[in-house]
Amino acid sequence: MTAAADPASDPSLEGASGTGTPAAPPPSRGLGRNSIVMAAGTAASRLGGLVRNMMLVAAIGSVGSVAIAFDVANKLPNVLFAILAGGMLNAVLVPQIVKAFRAHNSQERIDKLLTVSTIGILAITAILTGASAWVVMLYTDGWTAEQLALGTIFAYWCIPQLFFYGLYTLLGQVLNAREQFGPFMWAPVANNVVSVIGFGIFLLVFGTAPERGINDLSEWDTPRTILLAATATLGIVAQALVLLVPLLRSGFRWRFRLGLRGIGLRSAGSVAMWTFAAVVLEQAGILYLTRVASEAGAMGAASTPPVAVAGNGSYTQALLIYLLPHSLVTVSIATALFTGISKAAQDGDTDRVRDDLSLGLRTIGVFTVFATAALTVLAAPATAFIVPTAGEEGTALIAPVLVALSFGLVPLGAMALMKWVYYAYEDGRSVFWITVPSTSMLVIGLIAARIWLPIDTWVIAAGGAYALSNWITVLLRTRGLRTKLSGRLDGGRVLLLHAKALLAAVLSGLAGWGVYQLVGGFDALSFGSGWVLTMVSGLWVSALCGLVMLLVYVVLLRLLRVKELDRLLSPVLSRLKR
Repeated sequence: MTAAADPASDPSLEGASGTGTPAAPPPSRGLGRNSIVMAAGTAASRLGGLVRNMMLVAAIGSVGSVAIAFDVANKLPNVLFAILAGGMLNAVLVPQIVKAFRAHNSQERIDKLLTVSTIGILAITAILTGASAWVVMLYTDGWTAEQLALGTIFAYWCIPQLFFYGLYTLLGQVLNAREQFGPFMWAPVANNVVSVIGFGIFLLVFGTAPERGINDLSEWDTPRTILLAATATLGIVAQALVLLVPLLRSGFRWRFRLGLRGIGLRSAGSVAMWTFAAVVLEQAGILYLTRVASEAGAMGAASTPPVAVAGNGSYTQALLIYLLPHSLVTVSIATALFTGISKAAQDGDTDRVRDDLSLGLRTIGVFTVFATAALTVLAAPATAFIVPTAGEEGTALIAPVLVALSFGLVPLGAMALMKWVYYAYEDGRSVFWITVPSTSMLVIGLIAARIWLPIDTWVIAAGGAYALSNWITVLLRTRGLRTKLSGRLDGGRVLLLHAKALLAAVLSGLAGWGVYQLVGGFDALSFGSGWVLTMVSGLWVSALCGLVMLLVYVVLLRLLRVKELDRLLSPVLSRLKR
């Protein structure tokens, strides 16, 4: 969507100069159109992200000491943002921005919200960057002094991403509140462009990593560190700053204004506190998972000779593929619904909230049930296509982790939408107490794996424990929302849809598995012939088997009269007709 296409983006409207009242958010354009705009942006950014990731794996590998150190350091700003800012911003900022656009002093409230949030995130970033050595030690276990030193240097370069992640979220939420959903989803393309250029230079100058990664840290020097880590951080900088363009073009102006009075944070204080506690607890579980995975990878790298064992790098690659369907479809649908749900909750329109939640759960379910079957059957060829530079050994390590994670895809989509309903009602307390048993189950699963399972299965077990914790979360959130929404949740229709989709997905999965075995299974993937042929073989095997699965799934849903399929496909089909 261009700026001129939206009435609220017309610079001639009141508020374009940055004074008075900013243009109000435009009327909703509907779930289908909003979600397809966001899905298109997400698809473009994810496609670039796959190229970026492929080049990164080519540069440092998916296993080995350097890959493990960089993976932890580059993951830290994401984890820290989730702990210190992400949860509170999503829980507090969106409802307050929606309220601010309706207030008589909307410009002042928006300015103060953005200013206070930006200053807070900047201060937190500075403190954590200075404490990089302690943060790295907290998230690792079993590392040598050389690995810790390299991880700390990487962290000094990567943790400043935290500020720009925060700025990206702040500006994106303003755009979402104005129902300009596209830019927020398209902005990561800028990150990918910067990263592809930087990693490309790295490959031209320093070449590719060996298949088992880089374990001799004496060969790793400062220029490699700076080029690799600075590229990752500059990409996030570009991702954040590019959002200023659509905001300025729409006539929105942000003035630096200090002050807490009159911006609604007092009423949101309880939500922020409970949300902060829930995110800290959730990330404590992820911290322990990271330590277990890093220990497994480090023990494999330290053995004589080094043995390839799934560690942080393998888990990260599996998680990247696992999150693709979630980010492409689920997040787009949930984001398109959230602003409407937030407004309905503020207006006391329980029926509208219930209807939108049911619509989202059923529409998302049609997709996530099939995606689970597809990732389970096609884990190896999908990995070969998406991460061809991982090689045969890397693919064999990543694929089982992806299968374990995939069983948590259905609840992941549902729990994300449900969480936003809690936030629409400014209920952070329930979110926290539901997080307690789900995080406990994740940690218990990881402890059990360390005690009773061989080390080469620890990360696979981590994926399974993560999936199980998702199911516990969605069941508990369902129970809580039933009470919150006057005892009714439209559960009958939601369960019936998922039952029909599950039947169709199982049969389509069996068909896809049969075709996969007919073409040769894992042996059909062209490992040892270069990453280009590996990617091509992964593509044609995934496409052939996936197409068979999709056709069987769609036909069965038609026979079962699943109307939600039409709602999911209608935006795509209408554009194809045009």
